[in-house]
Amino acid sequence: MNTRDKITRLADQLIRKQGYNAFSYKDLSEPMQVRNAAIHYHFPAKADVGIAVIDKAIREFDEYKQQWSDLPENEQLEQFAQMYMRNCKQGLICLMGSLAPDYLTLPEAMQMKVRAMGQDLLDWLTYCLEQGRKKGLFSFSGEAYDRALLVASTLLSALLLNRVLGEDTFQRMYDQLLSDLLKK
Repeated sequence: MNTRDKITRLADQLIRKQGYNAFSYKDLSEPMQVRNAAIHYHFPAKADVGIAVIDKAIREFDEYKQQWSDLPENEQLEQFAQMYMRNCKQGLICLMGSLAPDYLTLPEAMQMKVRAMGQDLLDWLTYCLEQGRKKGLFSFSGEAYDRALLVASTLLSALLLNRVLGEDTFQRMYDQLLSDLLKK
């Protein structure tokens, strides 16, 4: 892994643990045992770091979608939810959930990336839910897009609530979410 990738990976963890506005170049340089100038060499502005983190997350989600594409939609949804479960086990929240509170203070280029990341996620989730409903794998009322908003917000809030209320909070919310969608 090259230095740029190491910086991006560390920044991703810092954003997911404490938020974008809560870390500095020093928080990146000290654990890597390099000078701030080394960070600035790869990322002249902090927004460049943020954009790299978002781009990495988008690429990873694209890879996941490709891996899941041959699975039935209920299994795709379970795989999607498992991404959040992995974050939970690592004490991380999802990138969208971490960047949303800072959204109005983010540089415009980052805001655009966050919006694109969120829309991509919702577009995929909407399609998955609608196709699954057509095949009888899911049962829900209303528009698939509206249900996608509920699924995404439930998983995001489950990560946040788990931090405050304890280890089983995420699991309980996750189980209830899937149970509600899979009911016939």
